[in-house]
Amino acid sequence: MTSLPPDATALPVADAPARTSPLDERHRALGAKMADFGGWQMPIEYAGGGVLREHTAVRERVGIFDVSHLGKASVRGPGAADFVNRCFTNDLRKIAPPKAQYTMCCDEATGGVVDDLIQYFTSEDEIFLVPNAANTAEVVRRLQAAAPEGIEVRDQHEDYGIVAVQGPRSAEVLQRLGLPTDMDYMSFTSAATSWQGRDIIVLRSGYTGEKGFELVPRWDDTPALWDALMDAIRDLDGLPCGLGARDTLRTEMGYPLHGSDLSMRITPNMARAGWAVGWNKEQFWGKDVLAKQRAEKSCRLAWGLLATGRGIPRAHCAVTREDGTVVGEVTSGTMSPTLKQGIALALLDRGITAGDELVVDVRGRALPVTVVKPPFVQVQPS
Repeated sequence: MTSLPPDATALPVADAPARTSPLDERHRALGAKMADFGGWQMPIEYAGGGVLREHTAVRERVGIFDVSHLGKASVRGPGAADFVNRCFTNDLRKIAPPKAQYTMCCDEATGGVVDDLIQYFTSEDEIFLVPNAANTAEVVRRLQAAAPEGIEVRDQHEDYGIVAVQGPRSAEVLQRLGLPTDMDYMSFTSAATSWQGRDIIVLRSGYTGEKGFELVPRWDDTPALWDALMDAIRDLDGLPCGLGARDTLRTEMGYPLHGSDLSMRITPNMARAGWAVGWNKEQFWGKDVLAKQRAEKSCRLAWGLLATGRGIPRAHCAVTREDGTVVGEVTSGTMSPTLKQGIALALLDRGITAGDELVVDVRGRALPVTVVKPPFVQVQPS
């Protein structure tokens, strides 16, 4: 198979000034290195920390992340849960309020992933959604176009902030603020928890593999919450963490990033995300084309690559056999701070399996790699 073609169906990116988080002033005061991420100015790493220290803090102790750039949207009205369940891949009927679920919004015609997101099952008549930053408007647009009379879909991107608290000592941090921690994975507070008179939703989740929580305060309450969390992590040797560490942490776990490992060209089948597809549901966007692709078993599949030589695999690098035959393409790669080795996620031809020895072409230099099944590192169950 050849490399991935140009993404002719990629979502348009609006030419607009970068937006800022409610914590923008806090980040700059901490000496954060800022960069554009999905149209938002967000911290990549902090002065005195850096990706390596921030990554290690999360794996060993605790770190806090501003992820307020993530989208927020609501679907409300009689039968909201059934409506959302007819649109997105995962089956809401496998859970019950107050639980959240990972799911995907796929294109009806191609099966490509418009976005992957978290859906909070608040009630039969209300679903709260957290899409990726750059895709929020498109997800909302598609839902609004499909919504029956009586269902309201609202973009609430700047109504709420989101702060992630991640690491083995994350529960201690929340306890210091008087926030609840005794909940199952992907459960959230059924009613907004009051903290200093401010309402905050607490979700037991995260994108690092470590035990963690995602806190959803009102937009204007986010700075006060951040300040309290910074005070709480100080004597735990915790750190504020940027999106650089978030990326190395998620890659070590093999978690996909939309736009790299999932996209309009990379379907749930290719990404091995079929576990988040309700195949027995009567309908969801893209079901027919995805079911056909699944039955044919001809598409490339996602694997992990562990570098056995010195070097870092990077996105779009070709993956070959020793004889130069192209068998895949890297979708994302980094240096693992935990393993001190290059790691990557890649789409590989059928027939490739764990333990195979391949080569990544890194700017003309051959980097030997071993095919592995992620995660690359083992962590305590979250």
